[in-house]
Amino acid sequence: MKAEAVADHITGWLKDYSAKARTRGFVVGVSGGIDSAVTSALCARTGLPTLVVEMPIHQGKDQVSRARDHIAALTARHPEVAGQEVELTAVFDSLVAALPGEPEGPSREMALVNTRARLRMTTLYYLAGLHGRLVAGTGNKVEDFGIGFFTKYGDGGVDLSPIADLTKTEVYAVGRVLGVSDAILKAPPTDGLWGDSRTDEDQIGASYPELEWAMAFNGDEAGLSPRQAEVLAIYRRLNAANQHKMVPIPVCEIPRAFR
Repeated sequence: MKAEAVADHITGWLKDYSAKARTRGFVVGVSGGIDSAVTSALCARTGLPTLVVEMPIHQGKDQVSRARDHIAALTARHPEVAGQEVELTAVFDSLVAALPGEPEGPSREMALVNTRARLRMTTLYYLAGLHGRLVAGTGNKVEDFGIGFFTKYGDGGVDLSPIADLTKTEVYAVGRVLGVSDAILKAPPTDGLWGDSRTDEDQIGASYPELEWAMAFNGDEAGLSPRQAEVLAIYRRLNAANQHKMVPIPVCEIPRAFR
């Protein structure tokens, strides 16, 4: 992949989209991970006002420090970039205390994980509305269109998706040409929603390179190794289970005879 050409193309696309939408730049949530780092760096390259927001909710110290360092690097290089930290831990804890449901259990735990992402989305849209800007999404191709590894109306609630046609491997390649820090490039991918050290691979059961292979696979399954068969099964299971995230919201169409 021609990473520099891709970075230039996305930068131009972002500028054109903002101009057509008659908005004044972008708002991007950053987590200390590669996807948000690349997205925010691409938005910064447009020269348009870009607000880069870190929103900790019981966040690991390493994630917070990587996000802060990334914001500092962007603001040092780009005069139109500003950083913002919105501490949401107390807000989240208050919401948890107010919500009904059993105090323990996997269903409640997953519901609260998604609530974290939706609380961040609400914060980003507040800031976007305040400044007349667009919320730039940070999802990559495998997450957004392969296995649906995002929260509906959480990190999936965005105005535009600059890197959603890039695989994770390609996102890393673009990150390197953009000068994303080694700390972010080397950090294991994580959604940072659980308050512990679990990685994306821990949750999914496969690495991103494996998922990229599965997403592109259309060959003879008879020749697959046991691990390849396992990864393909993981990919297909998640792709099927998360179709509701990846297809347009269904609309019940009323027959003409009823009108």
